[in-house]
Amino acid sequence: MTPPQPDEFRTALRSLMMPADTNHQGTIFGGVILSSIDQAGYLEARRHGLHRWVTASLEGVQFLAPVFTGDVVSFQTRTIGMGTSSVSVEILVEAERFATGDLVKVTEARLTMVSVNAAGKAIPFDAPPTQGDSI
Repeated sequence: MTPPQPDEFRTALRSLMMPADTNHQGTIFGGVILSSIDQAGYLEARRHGLHRWVTASLEGVQFLAPVFTGDVVSFQTRTIGMGTSSVSVEILVEAERFATGDLVKVTEARLTMVSVNAAGKAIPFDAPPTQGDSI
């Protein structure tokens, strides 16, 4: 069986970076970016099934350039692999600079999301939707 070909990138999230998101050096905390990466990964995985999706692993994050207050940050996602209950997602993070409008690649990441039932057990993501099930 041939592995699936990666999808095209699509915008999952866009955020305006605010002063409350900054560290003591005046740039955006890496944790703010990581939180949005996790959300973007969920949104990409959700395309494959309406389930509870949990982050199983974060295979890699590369912070390439700083993000500043006033930047509009876009989180682009694509599916790069699939298992029975898991989806591997690549995330590209770009900042549109407030002062110039230039687009700068600031972060790249890969993570794996797993679809789970109400008990937290992995389920095939092509199973009937579980999003509305109570816990």
